[in-house]
Amino acid sequence: MPNYRIIIYPARRILELYQGTQRIRYYPIAVGKRSTPTPPGHYTIAAKTVHPGGVFGSRWLGLSIPHYGIHGTNNPSSIGQAVSKGCIRMHNHDVENLFQLVGTGTPVTIMP
Repeated sequence: MPNYRIIIYPARRILELYQGTQRIRYYPIAVGKRSTPTPPGHYTIAAKTVHPGGVFGSRWLGLSIPHYGIHGTNNPSSIGQAVSKGCIRMHNHDVENLFQLVGTGTPVTIMP
């Protein structure tokens, strides 16, 4: 598996995918609202689920911090906003692309 890592910039509402030191993709995201912010720190992808149901869109990439993940959405107009309960939302087509590329154990850094 390639040497991927993810860096999330909540203030800029961007998720970047790196292979080694080279940024190969970036995606617009939604992040946690002020009362439930996206938690900064260093995590890994701990679980991958296809069609998790409900508000989680078409894919779920669970993080090593319980109850947080990168997922799709049934509300695409929320992308670019601070509206979630701390998770990182993506357009379904974007999270499907990311889901195919990364595996469990992929490092995820959420910037402050």
